[in-house]
Amino acid sequence: MAAVALTTANARWLRIERATITFFAVTYGANTIVELADMIGIITIHPPETRALSLLSSSLAIWVSNILSFSLLYWQIDRGGPYAQVSGVRVTPDWLFPQASTPDDLPPGWRPMFLDYLSLGFNSATAFSPTDVLPLTRRAKMLMMLESTISLLTLVIVAARAVNVLP
Repeated sequence: MAAVALTTANARWLRIERATITFFAVTYGANTIVELADMIGIITIHPPETRALSLLSSSLAIWVSNILSFSLLYWQIDRGGPYAQVSGVRVTPDWLFPQASTPDDLPPGWRPMFLDYLSLGFNSATAFSPTDVLPLTRRAKMLMMLESTISLLTLVIVAARAVNVLP
């Protein structure tokens, strides 16, 4: 009976989790396309006098969406995702967390949680490189490169353009 309740709770959590990931990915993509189109003049949403503030706020929104989207994605794929962690399935990790170097100082069965992946996403988007968490697989390396590229382009193109149009 308890196993059925746990399985049902896991299935609900996975649906919520996937819906959240989809929401952030769609929001991120739509915001990026609309703001970049406005910035280069394909469409006009913001009058020129408010464009600088709009671009600065949009670049911040793109950066935060980038961090959240990739953090959720990292959490979803590493070690088989949350479902594998809950069910006890052992899957090869995509990232090496620093806690693995001191297993004696950790509680038994320690595994990275969402906050660990949020930190990974923040550091990748801010430092444009791995900081304390090392990518072990090619897909982890490619995803981190993509996240850093998006952050770098946001900083260079959108934020630089916004500063350029300040009065």
